Amino acid sequence: MDRITARLSAVDGLYYPTAFLRSSPDSSPPSPPSRKSALHALLSRDASLFLERYGAALRPDELACFDALRDDYEVGWHLRRLRADASGEAPAPARVRNRRRAYLYRLVREGDYFSEEAMREREPYLHHEYLGRFQDPVGRAMARPGERWSETLMRRAEEAVIVEKIRGEQIMRGVDPAEWVGGPLERPMQEQEEEEEEEEEEEDINKEEIRRATEVVAREDTGGGSNGPVAPSAGAFKQILSTEEMQDQLDQFTSVMHEKFLSGEDSEHMDYPQIDNDEMLDDHWSKEANYDAEDKYFDED
Repeated sequence: MDRITARLSAVDGLYYPTAFLRSSPDSSPPSPPSRKSALHALLSRDASLFLERYGAALRPDELACFDALRDDYEVGWHLRRLRADASGEAPAPARVRNRRRAYLYRLVREGDYFSEEAMREREPYLHHEYLGRFQDPVGRAMARPGERWSETLMRRAEEAVIVEKIRGEQIMRGVDPAEWVGGPLERPMQEQEEEEEEEEEEEDINKEEIRRATEVVAREDTGGGSNGPVAPSAGAFKQILSTEEMQDQLDQFTSVMHEKFLSGEDSEHMDYPQIDNDEMLDDHWSKEANYDAEDKYFDED
């Protein structure tokens, strides 16, 4: 180990803690013997931290000196990582998935990436299938407390884009027009023009009969309204699922979105190469292993 610390102490640009660099009385850079002493003290005190800081500067034969300590979880992990990096190997699939899952936990804990609204923006049709078709669409267009009118208009414009995406997906999938979000599309202009032309060509219709029929209808309506059923207003909405069932639908939708993130389907929104190669994400599982070891220790007591 003396050979390792002696060599590293002579390497220019090597990292040292700020407190150590300021330890010299005259603020001059620490001398090689001081640097060797500090490196040796760290190596003797915490081999895993030594590997974390200086492992990338070690040669293969120097790394081999730490094999006697590889049964220590953190030391073994650093040795595997350093050797994999030296060989140019890509992260193993299991490690990639673990890093993505650790990043997922961070997103759930610290942000709104997996909030219902954010997930709906990314996957409008999927949200509609799990939740949107059971929700009142009128509520999304209403002004919200404390919201400026310009913000309401902007949100309505964004909502129109989302609705258009959902309807486009429904058309592509052959969904019954009666079930399209926002109602069926208006008939094409060409079709309307053709119908208007046909109506103009029917000049032989007896206008007198039409007038008489109109008078009959008017007499029937006099003194009272129609006895037929009254259609519900456009804004009427009936909740189909209970609160518990809606929560279950949200949980299912969220689970699907988690899996899409883990499988790499969020590349439009996430930098997967950066996540997959972020070694700091492995600390999450290192802490989990320590917690499991502590739990096992107390269970055995």
